[in-house]
Amino acid sequence: MFTKILHSLAGIFYTFKMYRASNFVPDPNQVLLDAKPLRSLAPMFPAPMGVNVNQSSTPPLVCVTPVGQFPAGFGAGNLPAFGSFTTFSATANGVSYTGTSANGAIDATPISAYKTRTGISLGDDELYSGNQTLVTKRKRGRPLGSGRNGPNGKVKRPKPTYKNFVAGKELAFLSSSSDPREIVESVHMAFEALRRRHLQMDETQDASRRADLKAGAIMMASNIRANTGKRVGTVPGVEIGDIFYFRMELCVLGLHAPSMGGIDYMTTKFGNDEESVAICIVSAGGYENEDDDTDVLVYSGQGGNSRNTEERHDQKLERGNLALERSLHRKNVIRVVRGFKDPFCLTGKIYIYDGLYKIHESWKEKTRSGINCFKYKLLREPGQRDGAALWKMTQRWIDNPATRGRVLLADLSSKAEALPVCVVNDVDHEKGPGEFTYTNQVKYSRPLSSMKKLQGCGCQSVCLPGDASCACGQHNGGDLPYSSLGLLSCRKPIIYECGESCNCSINCRNKVTQKGSRLHFEVFRTTNRGWGLRCWEPVRAGSFICEYAGEVIDELRVNLNDCEDDYIFQTVCPGEKTLKWNCGPEMIGEESTYVSSDEFEPLPIKISAKNMGNVSRFMNHSCSPNVFWQPVQYDHGDDGHPHIMFFALKHIPPMTELTYDYGVAGAESSGPGSRRTKNCMCGSQNCRGLF
Repeated sequence: MFTKILHSLAGIFYTFKMYRASNFVPDPNQVLLDAKPLRSLAPMFPAPMGVNVNQSSTPPLVCVTPVGQFPAGFGAGNLPAFGSFTTFSATANGVSYTGTSANGAIDATPISAYKTRTGISLGDDELYSGNQTLVTKRKRGRPLGSGRNGPNGKVKRPKPTYKNFVAGKELAFLSSSSDPREIVESVHMAFEALRRRHLQMDETQDASRRADLKAGAIMMASNIRANTGKRVGTVPGVEIGDIFYFRMELCVLGLHAPSMGGIDYMTTKFGNDEESVAICIVSAGGYENEDDDTDVLVYSGQGGNSRNTEERHDQKLERGNLALERSLHRKNVIRVVRGFKDPFCLTGKIYIYDGLYKIHESWKEKTRSGINCFKYKLLREPGQRDGAALWKMTQRWIDNPATRGRVLLADLSSKAEALPVCVVNDVDHEKGPGEFTYTNQVKYSRPLSSMKKLQGCGCQSVCLPGDASCACGQHNGGDLPYSSLGLLSCRKPIIYECGESCNCSINCRNKVTQKGSRLHFEVFRTTNRGWGLRCWEPVRAGSFICEYAGEVIDELRVNLNDCEDDYIFQTVCPGEKTLKWNCGPEMIGEESTYVSSDEFEPLPIKISAKNMGNVSRFMNHSCSPNVFWQPVQYDHGDDGHPHIMFFALKHIPPMTELTYDYGVAGAESSGPGSRRTKNCMCGSQNCRGLF
């Protein structure tokens, strides 16, 4: 009898253990086993700083749940209305949502289609950042929805305050601007910096997790993101034509919340009825979607399209499919993001925000795999700037440059560049830039004795990440400066590439800039700043663009007329945006590499492209640039000298003017040959007025 009682107690204890295991919510300080489910519907994000960022959603969608409210200036009435549409406002729990409608004001209360499970502690979140990032503070261990109640029984939210700290450390890179565009770019640069740094570390540790997911998880946990609330219509700071390389970029910027699902939606209350409406879709080739027409998109619903033929089934009118059907009847606008193949990466994709669409028709049809699929026909709203249409047009030019119309000169470089540089003018009757000798080389009068003389590496074949015996890797601080795709990882006083004295082959990934540019450049006439430079390809952040070619001016024999030279390059201090490109290492426990303008040290070098130069001489100044310069040295011998190389500061869509910061007014060196101060006409929101 006693034995039976013991067995019964053991069974009860085992059942209790199993129940606790299945419902156990770990404390943030506890260490868990790295146990993965056999089949997961959501990506497994790392959880830095003890915060669980894998918030629950309605499966199988993976989402970012809207948290908190918008700071002042980002509520209803402050978002741009588009064309003839009227702006409507809706509030839920103190959160302002805005959007557009073709039928006047809509009394809609967002409820959020992605509900977090009750009873889960999220830890002690702080109100964060002076940007569009804000999280309400909760007591540790308190479930969502509990707290101090107001007179009507609703949760009383604390008054918004803004900080610029993570784990007690001030973040130097965050923008203090109230301009939504500046805020979005600041958050985007933080994501890219984190992703690049994780990629560097993972290559030395042979880690398998994707760097973009790691960066996104850290930013979600730290609440460094823009546009945290869901909304119908435009997203502040995100412009049509903007390009992205990872779905997590769409998440942290508030353009599209699900990191995997193609349909983003929210449940709203229309009068006494609750309905879910779609707010954004991503057409990335996962289904049989038609996207040849850039003004029409036939979009397939979600579900049923499993790679395993045994798991395929007809799509159901639920979740995202139901939201699309409701949007057809409600006639609300939907943001559309189109995905295309990355021309520089065989397995990569580029996502282009293509603007606002409306659903005009829906039906069901059988796919080639034999399942019944929902189809939705969306038409692009008129009056918007080109997005995917511009992409397709430039792709045709790349395939056949002769199709580019209104060309004044087919190749300005006279075959000095690997790809022709065309000249176009759609503004006035100017027939082309003034005469100069085209060269992609730098003419030095003498070696710079102040430059460090380096020994080449002895690596066999190519240099490898984390190789302690690689001399060039050690010159760069122990890491290779470029990723496997040739993207620059971080700015430094000087980047050291492998040169002729190195033993490695031409295929070494530490030989990037010396191979020259591989972009289709176009010199074009601007409306108010002379000639400018742009290219047909999309340019990814960290991509090499070109070198500043010309003649090095000898300070000992400087010509007094050089002060009138508009083509002199000097390494004067650029603006804050360029200095902050290495933003965010403090978020992963590293020391900040931010260099202030007071700490910036210029190089003793001046290059004139007045008489001889390349496409770089046509790059105009901007106080909000998309390009930055970086000294690179790869001549390791006695005549070693730095080359001024230009890299993309951020993702640059095709046909976007390439600009860099000429320098802060007053920071230029004094004496003969110094550049004079000029009035700035860049037109950016944070224009300094002078450069």
